[in-house]
Amino acid sequence: MASFTEKVGYGLGDMSSSMFWKIFMAYLPFFYSNIYGLSLEATALLVIVARIWDAVSDPMMGILADRTQTRWGKYRPYLLWISAPFAIAGVLLFTIPSGDETTKLIWAYATYLLMMTVYTAINVPYGSMLAVMTDDSDEKTTFSSYRMLFAYAGSFVVLFAWEPLCRYFNGLQGLAPEVLSAQSWQYGMIVVSAMCFVLFVFTFAMTRERLRPISTGSIAGDLRSLLCNGPWWLLLGGIMSFNFLNAIRYTVIPFFFTSVVAADARISLFSFEMLFYAGLFFSVGEVANMVGVAVAAPIARGLGKKGTFLFGLIGLALSSAVFYFVPLDAYLLMLLLQVVFCVITGIMSPLVWSMYADVSDYAELELHTASTGLIFSSSSMAQKFGNSLGAGSVMMMLVFVGYSTTPGAVQTPDAIDGLRAIISFAPAVVAALSFVFIAFYPLGKQRMHDINLRLAASRRR
Repeated sequence: MASFTEKVGYGLGDMSSSMFWKIFMAYLPFFYSNIYGLSLEATALLVIVARIWDAVSDPMMGILADRTQTRWGKYRPYLLWISAPFAIAGVLLFTIPSGDETTKLIWAYATYLLMMTVYTAINVPYGSMLAVMTDDSDEKTTFSSYRMLFAYAGSFVVLFAWEPLCRYFNGLQGLAPEVLSAQSWQYGMIVVSAMCFVLFVFTFAMTRERLRPISTGSIAGDLRSLLCNGPWWLLLGGIMSFNFLNAIRYTVIPFFFTSVVAADARISLFSFEMLFYAGLFFSVGEVANMVGVAVAAPIARGLGKKGTFLFGLIGLALSSAVFYFVPLDAYLLMLLLQVVFCVITGIMSPLVWSMYADVSDYAELELHTASTGLIFSSSSMAQKFGNSLGAGSVMMMLVFVGYSTTPGAVQTPDAIDGLRAIISFAPAVVAALSFVFIAFYPLGKQRMHDINLRLAASRRR
């Protein structure tokens, strides 16, 4: 059984990834449209084009990692090799070059594609490590729970602190806090990037690979095996939809708060009054996510991973749809629904990685292929595709409802109502789509018990 220290070390890796990823999900579309100066249409096209490249780079990285052999293992070395490029690419992403509109557009594409490539190069091996750190399915869920607990902790820190951090650097430039400069965003990202670099180095130092599956098949053979893997297809569709609905909410929240929630909005909790802003909404959600992660493993042991995921999707659809009917000044009720939504996503999130590990075990037993990295690359691909679909869709929906990106613009009633629909009904519809995929996913609790027994026997031969 793995030590507590190793589980913490594994969790630190996703703390690093999530600090970047949550900023990308929550603030990057807003940064491009409201700070960088791209149109909503150009922003939508940018994130979609970047994900088309991801569709190629993720499997490529998985294939490469599967064939890597070092004294540190297959996947773990990449945490050390890529941690510095990962941090540097994040800073470049939030750097605005001098020049005309064409120059800025080229820079946006170049830095976004670079960031996604580097993210793939470190995150695919990191995720793949789960399959080779232990051969016990329940312990994989425990590792996943630590991973998601630390991921949400990192998300809480970065989302709660991001706006105050940018305002701090803005103040050093003598600028009004309500108008954040581009440079303040860059300085904020330098701080976050340095933290992410250190966290990945700690993950490398504190973890070990114990299983050494050897990929003896050809690349073409591994790809054919993947394409014939029915559970993988169903899980891919379900998880991509799950990431899609989360990306919709994260992307629209800064727009929602900027245009719907009053700038001086405040809430009172136990006689303590605080400003109600997007960062608070996000960070309270991350704490709720951590609560969900803490109870994920025992719930999954009772209901099974598939059953837990299906019940979770029902809860997400209902809690999202109800949000539309909340009065615009009922801030505490908005926050309560955010807590409910995020507790549920916290329960579901660790299952994603554990279910991919189950698909990897299924492939090793039934399809006779040790293509762990390739399978786990699909989890990264699903995350990025879901995020791009969410961000791109929100940008196009904002165009459809007549949202104005002009600084200080007063939104029309149709635009306000459109924002409320995007944050509520859109995620609910996508949750229903994810439910359909997962309902047909065949690797339930009893099936995985049988697979683990047979696989353990075959590995002892």
